[in-house]
Amino acid sequence: MTVVATDIAVVVPTIGRAELGELIRTIAAGDPPPAMIVVADDRPDPAQPLELPEVRIPVRVVRSGGRGPAAARNAGWLATDTAWVAFVDDDVRPGPDWSAALARDLADLPERAGASTARIVVPLPEGRRPTDEERRTVGLASARWITADMAYRREALLATGGFDERFPRAFREDSDLAVRTIRAGFEIVAGERVTEHPIRARGGWVGSIRAQAGNADNALLRRKYGRRWREVIGEHEGRTGRHLLTVAAAATALGGLLSRRRWPVALGAAGWAALTAEFAVRRILPGPRTGAEIAAMIISSAAIPPAALFHRLRGEVAARRSTTRRPARAVLFDRDGTLIHDVPYLADPDGVRPVAGAADALAALRRRGVPVGVVSNQSGVARGLIRPDDLSAVNARVEALLGPFDTWQVCVHQDEDGCACRKPAPGLIHAAARDLGVAPADCVMVGDIGADVQAAMRAGARAVLVPTTATRPSEVAHARTSAVLADDVAGAVRYALAGRW
Repeated sequence: MTVVATDIAVVVPTIGRAELGELIRTIAAGDPPPAMIVVADDRPDPAQPLELPEVRIPVRVVRSGGRGPAAARNAGWLATDTAWVAFVDDDVRPGPDWSAALARDLADLPERAGASTARIVVPLPEGRRPTDEERRTVGLASARWITADMAYRREALLATGGFDERFPRAFREDSDLAVRTIRAGFEIVAGERVTEHPIRARGGWVGSIRAQAGNADNALLRRKYGRRWREVIGEHEGRTGRHLLTVAAAATALGGLLSRRRWPVALGAAGWAALTAEFAVRRILPGPRTGAEIAAMIISSAAIPPAALFHRLRGEVAARRSTTRRPARAVLFDRDGTLIHDVPYLADPDGVRPVAGAADALAALRRRGVPVGVVSNQSGVARGLIRPDDLSAVNARVEALLGPFDTWQVCVHQDEDGCACRKPAPGLIHAAARDLGVAPADCVMVGDIGADVQAAMRAGARAVLVPTTATRPSEVAHARTSAVLADDVAGAVRYALAGRW
């Protein structure tokens, strides 16, 4: 099927870089331009609105609350309805014909093509070799799947659920989504469009130590894909084993020093020095070899092994906790279609009809002392179809028939408002968890549509989907890989109590 401009939306996650305005102008000036640009503002607490240029196509801003690029991209694509979504970072420089090149890349792709990559070009510094810091950016040019510029078919995003928001950095989240896209039966094809990614200074040798936080993401990949995860994502062997030997040698020397035994000190110090020197030389040789660069490489090469292992251990603990089977400490329910029969824009309390088994399921949770809550989208208020008093009356009737509930969290906005609470945004679940005094990871969300599952995943909670006639087949398929499927509310509660994930 031929792709036209109206089938493409562009999502730009941003932390407010100065280049954002020029990027938007370049994309919007294309012939043909995309249908819309969604800017996902990922600043934790934006004091000022983004300064965006006026262009000839719609530009919408959504907020993701500073939870990282994976969360920002999810917030962005969920705000679109086009067949294709192109993700572009806010610091890249697409060519003047980028929009047209994107349309050509996506034109007439077979249905099994789930994504299209761009060719990333990183300009090298003139007159010298790149530093170790700069080489990290240069490596993006040969990255296999990089969302600095990558377009996904909406069907692929729905099938996979989009980006895994447990990856908080711009690292590994793109490879993870690509692997899941391929495993969902899609292909990833190489496009012809070209995008420049400038070299950006990130803090010199201190930045190389800070970059070791990415080892926590490596731990999550290992948890998801097994010991051969590097082979799965197409990456060369890492240095975790050598870092472990380096730290073990240093520990041996320190232990010998504390116990006043000479041979462990000599053996450990020699091993540490040899391994550190090998690591430093490996990093010095490709670079400019200036005095400052050599000194920086020696210092950081000594600091990186313990930093890398610390973050890897931290990541292993977090990854294990995110996948460990554990009973829910709180269970949250969607209202319409889950606890009561769905009546569009219900404004009459007499229309409240609990679904079969809901009362007994809620009673089972209360007997166990598990708090229960309701998280519900009610856009009818913003649309003028439900008066606030009518909403309160309907919720009071639900409370009378199925309560008491320990928390009620209701979003009265519509999609166009760009709020952080309307599901599939995670705001309602975060608010419910705070109200109940539990972590989102200890909550289970029970709902009947994909937005309920996506909100749970984005909040770091677990999810159970109870399909109804309103549930789309793609939402059921997504839930098979990212959540739990139950036949009814009673079954969902059994999963929550057993911690069967």
